[in-house]
Amino acid sequence: MKEFKNIERILSHARKAVEEYSMIKAGDKIAVGVSGGKDSLALLCALVKLKRVLGIDYKVVALTIDMGIEGMDFSPVKELCDELEIEYHIVKTQIYEIIFEVREEKSPCSLCSRMRRGALHDACKELGCNKLALGHHYDDVVETFMLNLFFEGRVGAFRPVTYLSRKDLTMIRPLIYTPEKDIKSFAKNDNLPIVKSKCPADGNTERAKMKEYLDIFEREHHGLYHRIMGAIQRGEVDGFHPNLIDNEEKKRRKDLKKAQEKSE
Repeated sequence: MKEFKNIERILSHARKAVEEYSMIKAGDKIAVGVSGGKDSLALLCALVKLKRVLGIDYKVVALTIDMGIEGMDFSPVKELCDELEIEYHIVKTQIYEIIFEVREEKSPCSLCSRMRRGALHDACKELGCNKLALGHHYDDVVETFMLNLFFEGRVGAFRPVTYLSRKDLTMIRPLIYTPEKDIKSFAKNDNLPIVKSKCPADGNTERAKMKEYLDIFEREHHGLYHRIMGAIQRGEVDGFHPNLIDNEEKKRRKDLKKAQEKSE
């Protein structure tokens, strides 16, 4: 089994999310959607290593949707999965051809996301998986919230846990408490085999622009991401709830302060 030197922060954040939102139960078979990017690879490594930490018996398989983009080589991901001692499945599709050559979409991201998600859901069921884990992290939560507010005029994000009744499949996002900087650090220091996307729309999206805006404001007003995430949790937006561990810690400190005042 492959070992990692810098995974502890990822595991800590992921464990917190999994426990607070009851994401994993004994007997689960979890497919991890692996694009080849740093986020999905970090998630894959974390879920494999969390089994020992959580003390829960579940199975992890890796699943990649091959969109049919020429030059995409996922063999490094296969090598990582072999080292992690887990199954790896690649589902070949014609998503790229349909979107860019047949339909010639000018704004392809939304349709591409739906098609990839549909292919993921179908593949999960074929593999006998009851859960699908996606690599959305802390920064993604905030950026999605702001995108919905700016461009759709609604308050919303994605849910930490989503049950799809039509597919009898549960989607989980164990990295919702993991800052992107921690993922970047882990990926770099443990040399994760990142497969760079060759999609022509990569990096040229509204999400990428929102990320740039928020990064600028974060530098000028340190803690912006944290405050927005706090608002999402306090407002219990789309299944998020106030941080249980933080609330317990606040109560402990409050009780300790009362005891100290009483003793004085």
